[in-house]
Amino acid sequence: MSILVGCSGWSYDDWVGRFYPMELAKTKGEWLAYYAQFFDTVEINSTYYHPPGERQVQSWIKKVKGREGGFEYSVKMPRLVTHQSLVEGDVEKALFWTTTFDKTCLSPLAEADLLGGVLFQLSPHFKNEGQALGSLTCVLDTLVSRGYDLAVEFRHSSWMDEEKKEIDPEASEVLRERNVANVLIDGPGHYPGMMTADHAYIRFHGRNYDIWYGREKEDDHRLDRYDYLYKKDQLDRWVPRIKDAELKTAKVRMYFNNHARAKAVRNAFQMMDLLLIDHKSKEIHLQDQFRLGEFGPSLRKQRELR
Repeated sequence: MSILVGCSGWSYDDWVGRFYPMELAKTKGEWLAYYAQFFDTVEINSTYYHPPGERQVQSWIKKVKGREGGFEYSVKMPRLVTHQSLVEGDVEKALFWTTTFDKTCLSPLAEADLLGGVLFQLSPHFKNEGQALGSLTCVLDTLVSRGYDLAVEFRHSSWMDEEKKEIDPEASEVLRERNVANVLIDGPGHYPGMMTADHAYIRFHGRNYDIWYGREKEDDHRLDRYDYLYKKDQLDRWVPRIKDAELKTAKVRMYFNNHARAKAVRNAFQMMDLLLIDHKSKEIHLQDQFRLGEFGPSLRKQRELR
């Protein structure tokens, strides 16, 4: 299938009772297999915080290997590369961590035919100044030769052109020459952007502008930041653009990052419906689905007195 729709991650406790059945609450090891009953792809964000070891990667492979219709893991580059080495201008260190990540994670997934896109979500502190573009180019070149579908999400305004509508022409040329996708974004303050490769990568972050641009730290992943439910008409406006991307590329990958309370799951199902993509579906309960008897006597009494 040329259009793949999934979520940014699957291991969220607040999906239990909304997407995951209550009986799976204490068996997190089964969540991925359950998720894969409904989606053909997932974006792994945990690799940004902690590069996985061999056992972890082999576990991912084992849980979906042989799945009918196939499966893809799109993987987020570690912050050691995007938010530390590149920001500090330490190209040598960036290349080291990139090569290490390729060996331990990307290569095994690719050999198992399970690797989707490789996402470089750049730091909002990584500015287009000095040798920044050259450093990014060196890192990309390390993986371009591997034949992976690479995608870059620019996050500082200095990477935009003078009209602030598209990415800088020089940066765009670097991506085009290497068949690297410019990530198309729906989120606070972000522009959809141009396509630069024969594959497209789309991310839906939600539109909580005030919270997104608050004073929280870069690595703060508070629930509220991604607690946003897209309305049907907001998703519908993306359909023509996605269809256009499908005609111009070999594959379109899109991920919903508004994961709070399983809203990403509901919106992903809605998007597949809008795109007429056949899929297994289920009702997503956005409110807490707990029974009164599951709480202790004191809490139960409090509720009875309200």
